[in-house]
Amino acid sequence: MIKAILRFLVRMAFRIRVVGQFTTEGDRTLIIANHQSFLDGLIVGLMLPIAPVFVVNTEIAKRPFARLFLSLADYLAVDPANPMAIKQIIRLVESGRPVVIFPEGRITTTGSLMKIYEGSAFVAVKTGATVVPIIIEGAIFSALSRMPQHHPHRWFPKITLTYCSPTRIELPEGGTSHQRRTRSGEAMRSLMQRCIFESRRPNDIFGAFLDAASAYGMSRAIIEDTKQIEYTYRQLLTMSLGLGRLVSRHSVSDEAIGVLMPTAVPTLALILGLSTMGRIPAMLNFTAGADGLQSACDAAKIQTIITSTAFVEQAKLTSKLEALRNVNILYLEEMKHEMTLSDKVWLMGYAIRFPRSVCIQKDPKEAAVILFTSGSEGKPKGVVLSHEALLANIYQIRSIVDFSTEDKMLNALPIFHSFGLTAGTLLPVLSGMRLFLYPSPLHYRVIPEITYDRSCTILLGTGTFLSNYGRQAHPYDFYRLRYVIAGAEKLSESVRDAWFEKFGIRIFEGYGATETAPVIAVNTPMGYKSGTVGQILPGIEHKLISVPGIDEGGILHVKGPNVMSGYLRSERPGFLEAPVSDAGEGWYDTGDIVTIDDSGFVRIAGRVKRFAKIAGEMVSLESVEKLALITSPGFVHAVSSKSDPSRGEMIVLFTTDKELGRDALQQNARAQGYPEIAVPRKIVVVDAIPLLGTGKTDYVTLKTMAGEIA
Repeated sequence: MIKAILRFLVRMAFRIRVVGQFTTEGDRTLIIANHQSFLDGLIVGLMLPIAPVFVVNTEIAKRPFARLFLSLADYLAVDPANPMAIKQIIRLVESGRPVVIFPEGRITTTGSLMKIYEGSAFVAVKTGATVVPIIIEGAIFSALSRMPQHHPHRWFPKITLTYCSPTRIELPEGGTSHQRRTRSGEAMRSLMQRCIFESRRPNDIFGAFLDAASAYGMSRAIIEDTKQIEYTYRQLLTMSLGLGRLVSRHSVSDEAIGVLMPTAVPTLALILGLSTMGRIPAMLNFTAGADGLQSACDAAKIQTIITSTAFVEQAKLTSKLEALRNVNILYLEEMKHEMTLSDKVWLMGYAIRFPRSVCIQKDPKEAAVILFTSGSEGKPKGVVLSHEALLANIYQIRSIVDFSTEDKMLNALPIFHSFGLTAGTLLPVLSGMRLFLYPSPLHYRVIPEITYDRSCTILLGTGTFLSNYGRQAHPYDFYRLRYVIAGAEKLSESVRDAWFEKFGIRIFEGYGATETAPVIAVNTPMGYKSGTVGQILPGIEHKLISVPGIDEGGILHVKGPNVMSGYLRSERPGFLEAPVSDAGEGWYDTGDIVTIDDSGFVRIAGRVKRFAKIAGEMVSLESVEKLALITSPGFVHAVSSKSDPSRGEMIVLFTTDKELGRDALQQNARAQGYPEIAVPRKIVVVDAIPLLGTGKTDYVTLKTMAGEIA
């Protein structure tokens, strides 16, 4: 009777929502849950339809609050330092009693999943028990959580419990007991991360923004740029609604609107505002030429571009815009004068108070944004990403990385690039992290200083940008950084080593594509292996399809909620072309040759288009670049190929090293075990390797340059 009354009171106080149905299989059940607060045990015990036994740390069991709860439940107090503790739990599970255990062994201090202790996983494997994961959400906002002081706290936050599908942890035979124990812990971690991701709920971008503002507080300062004004969620919402209303007068619902803006607060506000009014922001690459911009406008049927007069003048874009055909250019400075008194009354008197009522609800599978491929290997294409794809990728990242509201991210990557948009802008804002936006990643002296001055803890960049930041930075500039995450291009060992030597920081390399919103895999503190790009994110299926002439690995194909809706091409304006893959419908062909080891870590061998067939043998051009870097570490190198009537293709090395010769390359090739055919036949000295605006090497230009060589 007491338990029933307490269940009713707790459910009402915390507005507890239960998602899914508790089910189990077999006569042995191990229930696991993430640990967000001191309330977790009480809530799980009251909401479960069965009467389980809780495994409790002996020190916790002595506390008054715990004793009150434990008086209502069966429990087993164990000392984690006692080697016999695991055996006690195993015997309890084998007795047939359902057992609840928190695999983290402690309450989170980041809001994310923390270290998973191997003991709980070992119990599951040893007993063959059915594992039933429960995901707790919302308890981190409780006054009884262990979140830092500046994290929002409430006495009665809304809490959700999600019952995940029952499963078993099975390991392959073989290996030492230590190896099997380690593998079981990794399997438990992967299971918990997958369940956290799967517990997400459908939403659109603007809805997710409103949820974040509600959870973390409208008055929370969340974002700033070079104006050094910190905008709160409420101020960002106001700007978004105002811009959305103004643009709606110049467009129709579901129209693609070109956004030609720098990495700054108004750009994010414009993206959110367009989404609010049912428009689709098409992020234009302002570093592209006039032909590239026209091609993008044709592909997405863009009739209106929004930009800023100050930005156009500073970036010297006037001639590009004048060259565009059949496109209307709107300038933010001029649009501000269109704001009437009635607009201001609507905005301040109604829209800010009831933002959900003024926005156009979107199906999560509808287009949220249009990005354009970098064109590093061909003509840029429009990539249509849905609300579901963007939010799924954000949840995938959050399920494996312990981002916190105490963190502050510095993003200087362009927002027209998927890495800069999803990971660098939407992720922090939707996660309650503070964000500093900087308009250019090329200011190599300024960015380290901003990192230091603004106490940033997370930095994103490409390998090229991080290399230059590392050279220019003072050894103390990055003292606050917790995470440095590299993507968009391969990270060289020299950059990785230089950062560790100078700053004591380990760079976490990731991998992805615009078409996957963008992250596919990333290294983390809990899952790291040097020389790889990490493990594939939860919720992403993968297949490797072999390539004739390449013995190891295959072309990576992926499938998941973060995969694009399709392509837009200038040849067929407005027509959405579904992704085509040899793996089947719904799969995306990355075009990358990869290997995946037994632990799930992905190693990139190179793009299939970046292999040259010489005398019948396939040679990776990326491996040739690595050879050049080994031979001449202080310079920049890039490799392309051209046709050769006698051998099929010829490798051409472009380098900034005037002294680099073929003899030195051959000598290092023999020492490193490279075949003779991997040594470039032509070496071309250049002042600088051509780059795209995203920081990637411009291989299209290099291919043209290689073809012109006699």
